[in-house]
Amino acid sequence: MDVKVISTTAAPAAIGPYSQGILTGNMAFLSGQLGIDPSTGKLAEGGVKAQAEQSLKNIKALLDSIEATPANIVKTTIYLVDMADFASVNEIYAKFFDGTYPARSCVAVHQLPMNGQVEIEVTVVR
Repeated sequence: MDVKVISTTAAPAAIGPYSQGILTGNMAFLSGQLGIDPSTGKLAEGGVKAQAEQSLKNIKALLDSIEATPANIVKTTIYLVDMADFASVNEIYAKFFDGTYPARSCVAVHQLPMNGQVEIEVTVVR
């Protein structure tokens, strides 16, 4: 099995012992992206919407690094600290896609690294 590590400085570096993503064959598995601004290393300011938008920008940077687009995403998982933010995140999330949405799960979690409010991970087929 041919496995390649996905790495780009256009998205935040991993904050633990993991890769930004793994590419194998025609599939890519991108690690969950918090709303971290890669230029500062800090969470985007402005609440859950700003963090969701930055998370998706980070995903876009990772997609660009493997010559893929949001249309290549087949599955997403969204982790929310507060399910009351579901509608706000959906508003940002919907703008990221062209109207054809991937399969998705959204789960509430007790806490995220760096006290983030949202984290999004994706599976990609190229």
